[in-house]
Amino acid sequence: MQDLTPTAVHEWPALRLLRAYESRELSPVEVLDSLAAHVQRWEPQLQALYAPDFDAAREAARASEARWARGEPLAVPVAGQRITLDGLPLTLKENIASRGTPVPLGTAATELQPAADDAPPAARARELGAVLFAKTTMPDYGMLSSGLSSFHPLTRNPWDLRKNPGGSSAGAAAAAAAGYGPLHVGTDIGGSIRLPAGWCGLFGLKPSLGRIPIKPPFAGRVAGPMTRRVEDAALLMAALARPDWRDGMSLPPQELPWLDLTLDLRGLRIGLMRDAGWGLTVDSEVAAAVDEVARRLAAAGCQVLPMGPCSTRAMIDGLDAFWRMRSWLDISALPEERRARVLPYIRAWVDRGAQLTASELFHGYSQMAALRDAALAACQPFDFVISPTSPVPSFPAEWASPIHDPQRPFEHIAFTLPFNMSEQPASTLNAGFTGAGLPIGVQVVGRRFDDLGVLRLSRQLEDLLADRQRPWPQRPDAQASS
Repeated sequence: MQDLTPTAVHEWPALRLLRAYESRELSPVEVLDSLAAHVQRWEPQLQALYAPDFDAAREAARASEARWARGEPLAVPVAGQRITLDGLPLTLKENIASRGTPVPLGTAATELQPAADDAPPAARARELGAVLFAKTTMPDYGMLSSGLSSFHPLTRNPWDLRKNPGGSSAGAAAAAAAGYGPLHVGTDIGGSIRLPAGWCGLFGLKPSLGRIPIKPPFAGRVAGPMTRRVEDAALLMAALARPDWRDGMSLPPQELPWLDLTLDLRGLRIGLMRDAGWGLTVDSEVAAAVDEVARRLAAAGCQVLPMGPCSTRAMIDGLDAFWRMRSWLDISALPEERRARVLPYIRAWVDRGAQLTASELFHGYSQMAALRDAALAACQPFDFVISPTSPVPSFPAEWASPIHDPQRPFEHIAFTLPFNMSEQPASTLNAGFTGAGLPIGVQVVGRRFDDLGVLRLSRQLEDLLADRQRPWPQRPDAQASS
């Protein structure tokens, strides 16, 4: 997305690394050693990682090196291509279980036990030889768009260490923007991939529900790639969108040409959603950046048409009540000593769950379907929809959300949430920067199951917006002293 001429090998794009492994120009061990030194310089300021294990990663890198030397990398055929991640550094969000590593869910209230098995994304990545060197941080129960957690140290935004990376895939976004290798996997139930990716200048894809099997599955919950480049995300999709019986909500297997990212923009009908219908007012710099994206699409031959809001205040208030009750049931069942460890902001948010009636709970639950139907109807006239990813740029690192108010926790997710409920694929990529140098994300939404279309349009936008990019963040020591 930004300056794609890094000299450090750990910052090379994934496909370039694979070519270098095949030609013997580089080995996975060399790349991991470069990455480890880079992480050591960045991590004291960034705090993006959980349970890093470079010793185990080095063993995996050596095994990969040997496979490449034999010309036998681990690979699978997908739509006529051999797909491999062999030797590529990878992080997984800590709520994606990896065998042997505890899953704290971002909260000090969790009793830590090593995970017995790999969750589907971890299993698929290991099968193809990815070098998992760390997990990444998240806030308590993944219920914040923030790097704030009662368990993990405070995760910061590498573009400005005083700012928040967003969440709940906080560490994944910070790690990707800081150059911790090419491949990172987050999860998203209301914007948790797209919001931090947008605030950190990345490409992030929330796939269609069930495209990448996940455990545990839940309505609206997906795993997806967070990368510096669209092409790297496409490679991850090819690797991870493969069957796993453990996800009863997963889609049937489908052979898609994930790495074919060509698309003719001429004649595409693009909906431009500038107003979400509720939530925070769109910042003027954000609005200007998204309007510029629309202008460039129109200049490339698209028909860009206005689209109205696809959700309402009543819908989000109902869903907020349902999520409060769901979380209150989980937290109230904890022993008092463990309950007291939950982040105070989260405890304040869930407390109202104790007063909700059965009818309020049912009404709240029904808003998932209401959001789905409204979003699908609003998007139907268009091939794709674009909008702000977040209405505002990043916010103070110590805050739980852009307004830091547990009674108004979701004012910033009005553009992202509807498309979790509608099960549509949606991405974010960097549309430019604020005057203060903070990234601004533009969201791209496709029709249900058109994940490849979203990747393709995003790839074209990557080129159309190339002149609006900046070099990736460097020198954390300089930021820390500013």
